[in-house]
Amino acid sequence: SGVAWNESQQCRLLVPEQVQLCRRNLEVMPSIVRAARRTQALCQQSFADMRWNCSSIQRAPSFGPDLLTGTREAAFVHALAAAAVAQGIARSCASGELPLCSCGPGPSEPPVPGSRWGGCGDNLSHGLQLGAAFTDGFARAGTGSTPGLRAVNRHNGAVGRAVLSDSLDTRCKCHGVSGSCSVKTCWKGLPDLGEIASDLKSRYLAALKVTHRLVGHRKQLIPKEGDARPVTEMDLVYLINSPDYCTPNPQLGSLGTQDRPCNRSSVGSDSCDLLCCGRGYNTYTEEVQERCHCRYRWCCSVVCRRCRRSLERHVCK
Repeated sequence: SGVAWNESQQCRLLVPEQVQLCRRNLEVMPSIVRAARRTQALCQQSFADMRWNCSSIQRAPSFGPDLLTGTREAAFVHALAAAAVAQGIARSCASGELPLCSCGPGPSEPPVPGSRWGGCGDNLSHGLQLGAAFTDGFARAGTGSTPGLRAVNRHNGAVGRAVLSDSLDTRCKCHGVSGSCSVKTCWKGLPDLGEIASDLKSRYLAALKVTHRLVGHRKQLIPKEGDARPVTEMDLVYLINSPDYCTPNPQLGSLGTQDRPCNRSSVGSDSCDLLCCGRGYNTYTEEVQERCHCRYRWCCSVVCRRCRRSLERHVCK
């Protein structure tokens, strides 16, 4: 992500729907690469204590069945990736990294008393527009993918961008004598992507199972269960139930939870009971070295001793 892209070398590695966009916007590609890496890291961080821990995202773009078949997990990844790309472009515009865009437009509403609009806000509109073109190009791709799967992927990408849009808020910086904050300069900015990932995980847990069915003159995504609430533009949706991810099953994209560390004292998703799927766990003791008995030495260093202590580890059978 730190070097300029070459249209004849790197762009051709993308799916056909993205190649032309890449060639026309080479300067944007480092931002998109950084967004992809941030998506990988945040997905694994968000699901680190669950049976599905998003480890399969490291194989991107050669996804496995867990992320190719319209699962709840695929819904989260598509939404987070769409938000990450849009946010990355919006911030790159504001930072001056991209020559074809700059700061976001100033807010239309008047500032609160004692403040003024200024600074350089994130260019959300440009990020949304170009980000949608890129991530929807991927959602349309895929040999053998069904219209229903493509519709689900596009919908979940739109959810990610909608959550990002709703997160745009006012940031301010104080001016005045001795930090008195007599005047504040404010602008519109986007939060860290970790906040977006947290919001999307909540939507992942409440995702709706849908079917792609003809309603009137066009096909729409409607709830699979007749008594479920209608699908909204802020709902993540999925087509098929996920495996339990307890045991290895390459056909379903399940890696199993054997040898995963668990928390014996927890009652949450990282508990040995839930994470090990009732198979039990092994306990072993590990001796670690750490700094201890630290003291400040004038001037100017901290001197510590090295202590040993035993840690009890628990690992799923």
